[in-house]
Amino acid sequence: MTERTSTRLSELNFDLADEPQSIKLARCFAEQRPQQPSLVVYLKGDLGAGKTTFCRGFIQASGHDGKVKSPTYTLIEPYDLDGINIIHMDLYRLSDAEELEHLGVDELIQHADVCLIEWPERGADRLPAATIAISIKHCSIGRQLHVESHREIGISWLQAVQSHFSA
Repeated sequence: MTERTSTRLSELNFDLADEPQSIKLARCFAEQRPQQPSLVVYLKGDLGAGKTTFCRGFIQASGHDGKVKSPTYTLIEPYDLDGINIIHMDLYRLSDAEELEHLGVDELIQHADVCLIEWPERGADRLPAATIAISIKHCSIGRQLHVESHREIGISWLQAVQSHFSA
């Protein structure tokens, strides 16, 4: 199924005071997830900004009871949960975007319901377009998350989160 790209851009900003609020927002994204395979979420931000915290909240809200490991050294951590397959990738240590081909990332993403990708800029043009892109930065009140999409499915996802999330 080919998805249309919208000419409009949907953006949301969230000011989050602490880690529990970041996890609460991630849980809302998981709960409002469109029931469509191959959703790709880019997570950008400095070291320690909260990308892995967001992923942990999302993965646990999707049914994972155990610890969510950061894939900094393994690059990829798969989660085959009841009814949902999530791939968590951290490309920080990737030395060359061509390594993604050797890791079989294309096939992994095709068979995943959700692919959470930290440091997607390191994957250059070897990654599929994001359904939503999340930028996280430190600010005086805690963290600020800027979320955007220009794909119809992503825009619908953002609208659902906006109507269900309260900090």
